[in-house]
Amino acid sequence: MDRKIVRKYRIDEAPSDFAYWQEQPFERRLEALETIRREYHGWQDDTQPRLQRVCRVVKRT
Repeated sequence: MDRKIVRKYRIDEAPSDFAYWQEQPFERRLEALETIRREYHGWQDDTQPRLQRVCRVVKRT
């Protein structure tokens, strides 16, 4: 059975996020960073965005 523990804190008594992430192993921190980065860039299904092609119209006379 999968159970989650949820704790409520008053805003002035909440533990630091920094302290939480310092306790996590570096693999977990890198995994979280990669997830945030993918969400920021809007990546889906392990596909990476590529550079857009730039087209210029040059008028020669």
